[in-house]
Amino acid sequence: MGCGRVGSALAHSLEERGHQTAVIDANADAFRRLGPGFTGLTVTGMGFDREVLRQAGIEQADGFAAVSSGDNSNIISARVAREQFGVDNVVARIYDPGRAEVYERLGVPTVATVPWAADQVLRRLLPAGSEPAWRDPSGQLRLDTVYAPFAWIGRTIAQLDAASGGRVAYLTRLGAGQVARADTVIQEGDYLSIFMRDDQAEQVISVLDAGPEED
Repeated sequence: MGCGRVGSALAHSLEERGHQTAVIDANADAFRRLGPGFTGLTVTGMGFDREVLRQAGIEQADGFAAVSSGDNSNIISARVAREQFGVDNVVARIYDPGRAEVYERLGVPTVATVPWAADQVLRRLLPAGSEPAWRDPSGQLRLDTVYAPFAWIGRTIAQLDAASGGRVAYLTRLGAGQVARADTVIQEGDYLSIFMRDDQAEQVISVLDAGPEED
């Protein structure tokens, strides 16, 4: 939702990666930013209107990004997508960093920094492990950023590292970054930055998703 500079760039980035994309905007003229080469669907209307969302294919959507120019519209749309249509992979662009932190605590991933908004939203929309946050020049090491899986909440960083083969370097908790220690206990809402070998990324992500083995 939103066909401004971020929304149009995001739509093109997704399309270049082979994803089918629908773009919603209240102003039909905004779709000009997509250019003649865009092959996705465009829907004119408010992104928090359920009928508009249905026209855009929300019932079949794997992800929803609210990147309009209004904080209220973005957060309402994101909540409608998640709570009424069951879209798990939802992210909202928020201009006010203070409000962004509040919504993060409510479980709605947000992006608040304008210059890299499109890139960060893209990483949250695509499946974990498909787009690393960083890769070393040799291409052998990568850094992935993921929200702490529910199954690992209450476990330590050392337990996660040992099971996955990755290395949690640092985490973001309630908007503040901190260096991960072996005895750091993972909490709900933690945003983990994990180094791993590129050829082991699938295994690491699989362990994150599966959770720890039963004691």
